Amino acid sequence: MQGLKVLFIGGSGTISAHCTAAAADAGMDVYLLNRGIKDSRPVPEGVTTFVADSRDRHAVLDALGDHSFDCVVSWVNFTPEHVQQDIEIFAGRTKQYVFISSASAYQTPPTHLPVLESTPLKNPFWEYSRNKIACEDLLTAAYREQDFPVTIVRPSHTYDETLIPFDGGWTVVERMRAGRPVIVPGDGTSLWTITHSRDFAKGFTGLLGHSHAIGEAVHITGHETPSWNQIYLHIAAAAGVPNPHLVHVASDSIAEADPEWGAGLLGDKSHTMIFDNTKIRSLVPGFTATIPFDQGAREMIAWHDADPTRRVVDPNIDALMDRLVATFAPRSL
Repeated sequence: MQGLKVLFIGGSGTISAHCTAAAADAGMDVYLLNRGIKDSRPVPEGVTTFVADSRDRHAVLDALGDHSFDCVVSWVNFTPEHVQQDIEIFAGRTKQYVFISSASAYQTPPTHLPVLESTPLKNPFWEYSRNKIACEDLLTAAYREQDFPVTIVRPSHTYDETLIPFDGGWTVVERMRAGRPVIVPGDGTSLWTITHSRDFAKGFTGLLGHSHAIGEAVHITGHETPSWNQIYLHIAAAAGVPNPHLVHVASDSIAEADPEWGAGLLGDKSHTMIFDNTKIRSLVPGFTATIPFDQGAREMIAWHDADPTRRVVDPNIDALMDRLVATFAPRSL
C-alpha cells in the first residue's frame, strides 16, 4: 500500500475527501484531477492536483501527460458516456480502475435482507441509479472482453460533517430550532444504513492496489441501522431540540408534490436497507465502522454552527414543507 501511485478523479467531495486523506496518511502517492475549485474540504499536504475538467478528454490527457498509475478512482462518473471516456483514457495506464457506483442500484425494494453484492441490480424509480447500473454493465463488459482492471464500489448513504442527511439539508435543522414541524417520509420506522465517510475510507483504502478486488463489486457500509425517526431525533438532540415536531407523510404524497424529492425516496430512502459486509471484511481484514450516528450528528451541527454562512435554508423546500404540513399534519379533535 505504501508508495502506491493513485489518481482520484474528484477527491474533495463528501466521501472522497476523507479517502484522499486516508490514502495520503497510508503513505500512498496521491494525485487529484479536478477543476481546482476551492471548497470546505482542504487538500492534504503532499497531494498533487492536476487541474482539468474531467469531461474534457483533451484537457485530461494534457494535464496527465505521460503519467501512469497503480490505481485510478473515478468519484464523478454518472453516465455510460463518462465511463466510456475513462476506459479509453486509462486502458493501459492503470493496474486498477475503481468506479464509484451506488447501493441504490440494488433491487428496489429489496426482496431479501440483508443485501449482498449478488443482489440483483434493478431500480425502476430513480434515473440516477439506472445510470449507475448502465455504467457497471459497461465496465463489466470491458473487464470480460478487454481485461480492463475494474473494481466496483457501491457506497450506501455516506456522510461527513458538512452534510445534513435530509432533503433540504440545514432547512430541517432551522425548522426544528424554530419549533416548526419537519417532514419525515413514511412512518419513520424503516431502517436505514448510514455511514460516516471516515469509516468508509478505512475499507476503501484497503481495496486500492488489491489484486483480489479486480473484477469484483463490493459495498462498504457502516453497521448501524437506525430508523428514520431515530436519525431525525439524533440530529434534533445535537441541535439542542429535545422534542422536535415530526410530521409523517407518505413518500408517494411527497413524490406527487415534488417529483425530484420523491424519486430519491421511492428509489432509495423509503425502503429498509441493511447490508451484509462479509465481502469487504474478507478483502480488507479488520475493517469495522466505529463512528456512531449520534457522534456524527454532533459533528454536523458543530460544523454548521461554526460559521453562519454554512447554515443555508432552501426557501423552496421550506415552503414545500409548510404546504405538506398544512395538508397532512394530524388535526386536534
